[in-house]
Amino acid sequence: MGKLEAIWVKRAKRGPMDSAPGGVLDARGLQGNANRGGKRAVTIIEREVFERVRGELGAGVDPVMRRANLMISGIPLAGSRGRVLEVGTCRILINGETRPCERMDEALDGLRKALEPSWGGGAFGVVLEGGEITVGDRVRWAPSEEADEGLLFRHITATLTP
Repeated sequence: MGKLEAIWVKRAKRGPMDSAPGGVLDARGLQGNANRGGKRAVTIIEREVFERVRGELGAGVDPVMRRANLMISGIPLAGSRGRVLEVGTCRILINGETRPCERMDEALDGLRKALEPSWGGGAFGVVLEGGEITVGDRVRWAPSEEADEGLLFRHITATLTP
């Protein structure tokens, strides 16, 4: 079982990331975040990755540099495409790996390369079931049968319906 360690909301595209004690996930992602909707509605990173990177690059490494919405611990994200991550009472379908980009090296030289191995840049996904989230919430993988075609169909239908 894992834990929600941090929540960050981006005020504007390429803008600063604000730490928040809680938030609301809906069909378009994290409410209040500048980048909402699409297959990358929510971005997630692992605390353990940043502990490793901090060991490689030094104490100046801060997880907010990755510019993700959620930081979790105790749950590895590598190879999780198609799985459903439960954060509190919410469910997020993982659509893929977030590849580190040049913005990482703008934050700290070498950060991009340090995040490249094994999904180090985290994952992105869409919200299947929204609700309130709070730092400290339980995080776990949903049983595999819950990531079935019916669940995906309901998500696609809900996002396409005006």
